[in-house]
Amino acid sequence: TMPSIFSYQSAEVDWCESNFVRSAVIAEYYNTTGWDGTSLFSFLLLTPLSFRVLEGAGMGSLCHLKVSLLLAGLFSMYFHMTLSYVGQLLDELSILWTLAVAYSFWYPQCYFPKCIKTRKHFFWLTGTTTVISTLMSFVKPTLNAYALNCIAFHLLYLTRRELKKCNDKRVHRMAAVMVMWWALAITSWISDRWLCWLWQAINFPYFHSFWHVLIAMSLLYCCPLVIYFNVTYEMPSFKPKLEYWPSDSWPVVVPYVTLEEPHKQC
Repeated sequence: TMPSIFSYQSAEVDWCESNFVRSAVIAEYYNTTGWDGTSLFSFLLLTPLSFRVLEGAGMGSLCHLKVSLLLAGLFSMYFHMTLSYVGQLLDELSILWTLAVAYSFWYPQCYFPKCIKTRKHFFWLTGTTTVISTLMSFVKPTLNAYALNCIAFHLLYLTRRELKKCNDKRVHRMAAVMVMWWALAITSWISDRWLCWLWQAINFPYFHSFWHVLIAMSLLYCCPLVIYFNVTYEMPSFKPKLEYWPSDSWPVVVPYVTLEEPHKQC
């Protein structure tokens, strides 16, 4: 008989960490609770912290993205706890939907396809693409994670194009830090996926939990960077500036965007 799609270990994907070693109800303990309890919790806590500061920019779309990111974190936690087929799809599709929300609201209009003239039309294009991608995700779920990771290359390409137009050293510095965290994150993900035999041989199969922490750190820098570029397009009368909380000198900081209101001329 076919296993229930909600059953433990019914997913097509199983990560390197051994299952049910530290808990009888949590399949992958460190991938669920995180290395030293910080992996997915870093995603659930750091991201809202950055958005709390960023709300000062008055971006109405932030609410949609916050909900999407929190759901992605919760679904990922559920997947690694159960390794169920439903958990796997919820984990992957929540990331897809989060990317769809981000593209819908923040994709620069200057990069729209020539056939798309307005943001409303772009919403329809993004929505249709997301529905088709969601349906295709059920065809071969083992390929979903690779496809989602490939989207990062398009985001890096857009970042590079935007940096060519920008002379602000803080923006370039933040982009470099974001890419550094992302490179470490994707290296951890690939290592866990392709070199599992090595990590199990030395009894250290925890690189996927590192991925959660590192991608959360990358996202912490990515979000204000995207907002910075968005403000320059959508609110050109304001002058965006990148800041760090609590201080520039701290090794780990929360970056955010401040807006300098234009002075009214008499």
